[in-house]
Amino acid sequence: MSELGLRNRVLPIGSFGRKSSGWYGVWTLVLTEATLFAYLLFSYFYLASQANGDWPIGGPPSLKLAAPNTLVLLLSSAALIWAERSGARQGKRWQLLSGLALSLVLGVVFVLVQLREWQTKSFSIHSGTYGSSYFIVTGFHLAHVIVGLMLLLALFIWALNGMFDRQRHAPLTIGAIYWHFVDVVWLIVFTALYLVPRLK
Repeated sequence: MSELGLRNRVLPIGSFGRKSSGWYGVWTLVLTEATLFAYLLFSYFYLASQANGDWPIGGPPSLKLAAPNTLVLLLSSAALIWAERSGARQGKRWQLLSGLALSLVLGVVFVLVQLREWQTKSFSIHSGTYGSSYFIVTGFHLAHVIVGLMLLLALFIWALNGMFDRQRHAPLTIGAIYWHFVDVVWLIVFTALYLVPRLK
C-alpha cells in the first residue's frame, strides 16, 4: 500500500466483539469488589449477633423508599440490556442512546432517593454499631453507583459520537457488567438490611 493510502486510512477504534482485554479486567474488578461487600455484610451480621440493644435501631428499616428504589435500579439494568442488545448489537443507534439515557436517569433517581432515605433516618453513622454498619454498607454501595453513573455518562457520550456499532461495542458490554454487578449487590444489601430483620 502506498504511503498516501496509509495516511488516508482510518484506524478502527476499539476491539471487535465483546471479550476484549477490558472484559477480563472488569470481571477481576467485580470479584474484588464482591469480596469487599462480602466482608462488609459479614461484619454487619457478626455485629448483629453480638448486639445487646435494638438491632436494627427502632425496628426493621422502612420499605417506603427502599422498595421502590430497588425497582428503579432494576429498571435501569433492564434499560441498559435493551441498549446493548437491541441497540448496539443490532446497529440501532436510537435504541442505544435511549437505553443509555434511561439507565443514566434511573441511576440518578436511585442516588437521590437513597440520599433522601438517609435524611429520614432517626440515627446517624455515629449512633452505635448499627448506625455505623448501616451507613457504611449503604454508603459503599452508593459510591459504586456513582462510579457506575460516570461510566454510563462516558458510554452515552461515546455512543452520541458514533463510536459503537455491531462489531465494536466492547466498552458498552464492559460498562454493563459493572452496572449489573452494582444492581446485584443492592439486591443482596436490600435483603440483608431490609428484609432479614423482618424474619425475626
